[in-house]
Amino acid sequence: MLKKIVSVALLSAFATFAVADEASVKKAVEAAYPKFKVEKVTKTPYAGLYEVFMGGQIIYTDEKLSFLIAEGRLVDPKTKKDITGERLEELTKIDFSTLPLSQAIKVVKGDGSRKLVVFSDVDCPYCKRLERNELSNITDVTIYTFLYPIEQLHPDAANKSKSIWCAKDRVKAWEDWILRDQLASSAGSCDVPLERVGELARKIGVTSTPTLIFSDGKRMLGAQPYKEIERMLSAAKK
Repeated sequence: MLKKIVSVALLSAFATFAVADEASVKKAVEAAYPKFKVEKVTKTPYAGLYEVFMGGQIIYTDEKLSFLIAEGRLVDPKTKKDITGERLEELTKIDFSTLPLSQAIKVVKGDGSRKLVVFSDVDCPYCKRLERNELSNITDVTIYTFLYPIEQLHPDAANKSKSIWCAKDRVKAWEDWILRDQLASSAGSCDVPLERVGELARKIGVTSTPTLIFSDGKRMLGAQPYKEIERMLSAAKK
């Protein structure tokens, strides 16, 4: 009985020490980089490394903040797993059910049984490549496209987005533009949710287009091959 009490006490003390370490690392990083918010610190099982999630990315340090590893990948040599990639998938997951899908263009392909959200800039060449070369090969999916013009890169993207959103047939206007470079003529004014979509993007950390979000909350950046998108769609539906 005494051994059990001592064991429990030691485990409790170790857990408290680990939390204290994580808290002190968080405090040290925030003091060194006050412009960034540290969202989470986790001690890894690798050589005293601490995982620091901030600014939508993972960096690594030790308990004394004597070094930083940024933009590096932590790989398990035994399993060959990309630990950083897997952790980022988990840390950046989104509750799909909270997304305001009424602010997106809804395109149903096949039976529409799978769900996919895409943040897209109408003048982004990679967004066009995604639609023309990759999503065109996928069926049985409902795609919700949030028009997210990045005006620093594409000054006319907001105006084109408004023309598409206010068109009589929004889906046709979107497909005419993104697939065929044919912009709908102006259909007058309407309530265009560009500011609300921009706020949503900032809130969930969408910083580039295209960004894809699957129904399990995981995301994918860029015009990835359709086989990879298909794999993620299938995994999300399980």
